[in-house]
Amino acid sequence: MGIIIRQSVKGTVVSYVGAAIGFITTFFVLTNFLTAEEIGLTRVLVDAATVFAGLAQLGTTSSAIRYFPYFKDGEKDKGFFFWTLVVPFVGFLIYSLFFWLLKEPISGVFAKNSSLFVDYYDFIFPLGFFLLYMSVFEVNSNLLLRIVVPKFIREILVRVLTLASYLLYAFDLLSLHGFIIAFSSVYAIATLLNIIYLFSLKKVSLKPNFKFIGKALAKDYLVYTLFLIAGALGGVIAPSINSFFISAKMGLNYAGIFAIAGYMTSIIEIPYRSLGTIAQPHISEAIKEQDVARANVLCKSISLHQLLAGFFIFLAIWINIDLIFELLPKGEIYVAGKWVVFIMGLSKLFNSAYSVGVTVLRYSRYFYMSLIFTFMFTAIAIVLNNKLIPLWGINGAALASLVSYVIYYLVLLGLVRWKVKTSPFSWKQLQVFLLVCFLFLCDWLWTGSLSALFLKIPLPGLYARIIEAVTKTVLILGTGLVLTYVWNISEEANRLLNNILTRLRLKK
Repeated sequence: MGIIIRQSVKGTVVSYVGAAIGFITTFFVLTNFLTAEEIGLTRVLVDAATVFAGLAQLGTTSSAIRYFPYFKDGEKDKGFFFWTLVVPFVGFLIYSLFFWLLKEPISGVFAKNSSLFVDYYDFIFPLGFFLLYMSVFEVNSNLLLRIVVPKFIREILVRVLTLASYLLYAFDLLSLHGFIIAFSSVYAIATLLNIIYLFSLKKVSLKPNFKFIGKALAKDYLVYTLFLIAGALGGVIAPSINSFFISAKMGLNYAGIFAIAGYMTSIIEIPYRSLGTIAQPHISEAIKEQDVARANVLCKSISLHQLLAGFFIFLAIWINIDLIFELLPKGEIYVAGKWVVFIMGLSKLFNSAYSVGVTVLRYSRYFYMSLIFTFMFTAIAIVLNNKLIPLWGINGAALASLVSYVIYYLVLLGLVRWKVKTSPFSWKQLQVFLLVCFLFLCDWLWTGSLSALFLKIPLPGLYARIIEAVTKTVLILGTGLVLTYVWNISEEANRLLNNILTRLRLKK
């Protein structure tokens, strides 16, 4: 786990710097200078382009992780990189035609409540192309166990350039049309920088080795890829279902409110983006070698640490949620998404903590079963969104996601435990749940007994609430960290902390 921990820590630091930039963008630029409708437009465009890119990959990002161990030969990849370029390009051509043919029927669905999306539908193609190859180059870097620079590009550079495009539009230096062009160009720059970095590693080759790919390997790859393609029809659509349903049924304004709530909860998944990304090749290798014990250790460790980190982040957000909306420009509009934050926070926590089970299934010989689960999840999400949005609006959309994820993972992880003999669950996770319940109880007691005291501070009400929020957050999260250490919930975290304390000469 050494290289996994080191790379994931570096990647997480980069991700949180990016999250800080995203925080500034969301709090001081997006909600201040863009309307909810314009925010909704950018969100739906990115979601649509993400669906396009996910389909056009033809399973490349997953198959690359699965088959790289077969091609890897010391410092050589036997032309592996060449195939990761060609296959997605074929997919891009196929799905470009498909999305062009669907333009009219899709426009008919969105025309009434989200006409702005219809006006900019054609931007899905270039944006989808850049997102497609951005992911392809990232996964190649990940396979070489180099995640920090690609993460810097995605998490920091993309956010800085996006912020610049927002500001140019905010100060009327760009029209709406020019802003959408600039917004799309950000991903073009990111894609170009990713490929430059990948070639700088000098470990990839554009020269294919046709002789290496025998009939058995080619057949296995084609069968696996066909299942990935079929699975992608549901898998890449499912995460964007909320945004599509809300914009179609309620309008881009509500999609914008939902997007802001989503931005707040997205930081819950940041630790897994680093930990999961660097761990996937190791899980793939363990399964290839039929090392069940090693796969189990990896799964339990990844799930436990994501659950622990995610719960702390979720707690920090929720105990300050009212103040967050009070500080948010035009918060009186976006406060409609308060309970979306809570429900989606739980949803993202559940997804990030247990999605390692999907990784195990995908790289095992039972990979074809993931297709059934993907369609099951998508079907449940579509039905629930269709039923719950008319009843409870954006809260219904958030609830649809949570229920879909819970059902999906409970069934899928049961199969993984049965067939692959691997499970992310451990008794340590029960300790995490008990710890979080205790911390929420502390917050409830604080609100009922101490909040009134801070209002007596001889300062304007807002400043008093900020002082209370900082004090409460530091004390409650600090208590949680101390208990995590004392209860030895994470041996890796305790070992890391002990090393730091030893270097600082605070512990022998």
